[in-house]
Amino acid sequence: MKKTYLFGTTLLLLVIISCGKQRKVSDNTRPQQYPTEAVSTGTAELTAIYPATIRGREDIEIRPRIDGFIEHIFIDEGSVVKQGQALFKINSPQAEQAVTTAQAAVTSAEAQLATAELNVARITPLAEKGIISAVQLETYRNAYNTALAVREQAIAQLKNAQATLSWTTVTSPVNGLIGAVPYRKGSLVNSQNVLTTIANTSSVYAYFSLNEKQLADFLGSLAGTTQAEKLKNAPEITLTLADGTVYPYKGRIETITGAVNVSTGSANLRAFFPNEEGLLRSGTSGTVSIPETYTDVILVSQRATFAQQDKVLVYVVEDGTARQRIIQVTPTPDGQAYIVHSGLNAGERIVTGGVATLSEGTKITN
Repeated sequence: MKKTYLFGTTLLLLVIISCGKQRKVSDNTRPQQYPTEAVSTGTAELTAIYPATIRGREDIEIRPRIDGFIEHIFIDEGSVVKQGQALFKINSPQAEQAVTTAQAAVTSAEAQLATAELNVARITPLAEKGIISAVQLETYRNAYNTALAVREQAIAQLKNAQATLSWTTVTSPVNGLIGAVPYRKGSLVNSQNVLTTIANTSSVYAYFSLNEKQLADFLGSLAGTTQAEKLKNAPEITLTLADGTVYPYKGRIETITGAVNVSTGSANLRAFFPNEEGLLRSGTSGTVSIPETYTDVILVSQRATFAQQDKVLVYVVEDGTARQRIIQVTPTPDGQAYIVHSGLNAGERIVTGGVATLSEGTKITN
């Protein structure tokens, strides 16, 4: 009797376990309720961001055109200057001596010219009376013409010396802002020394680079047949400064370098930004944002996706069953959705919520 009781207990346990397994299998095969939707196409805008360097429309190095000592400095670093304004005064004894010498040469040439003129005036009546020969008169006239040419040459040398002397006052070629002033009063300088720089920042250029693929994609997204036409149709771009401040005025891309840099594999682009208020300074950095509009593309919520390693997947509903599908995507700037480049077709139904609890092959209903 004892053995029979044990056998009966064991049989009862096996029946209970068997029933539990049957209930579990039944639960797994029962369709689960998940939200789904059919994917469709639409329009989306992405923003491509690239680091940029700001340069003044004119960044000019100021160098002395003659050798000498700095006698006066009329400006300070960071000051605003106008075109033609004096910046430095160079003491150049050689330039002053050249003017003095040239002035003396002009005086001497004028005296020689006056003497030659007197000789011609004195000899002309004698030649007309036949007292002296016509050859002698012509000789005096030639001497006069030579003296006249010598005087003109001396005057030209004087003007040249005076122009050189004027270079001792270094003036600003443009309106702009003064950069660093590395030399001080008494410094010996020559044409190899940069006295300062002047940046004309009434408008500025932002320089940035795109690699070959980025450039091809960018130009391919623009209307037009030539590069010039495409740039005219390019969207306005946004400049964000290094501190995160968004510059209030939009810019436009003006040029693309004709050749790709073989060492970096990139092309340089230049964008124009107005700067009448002087908010931007030459040499600063930031980022430029270029909007890119995509039409007739599939958009899916990022909540409907999940990641495996470096891949993005969705659950596609096929005959009431959830099937994993790898998709190629680009995130939208708001971080809420993906633009799907491949892996999904319009009209297919995907699971839009609770994907973390799903597994391959689960039966679902919505």
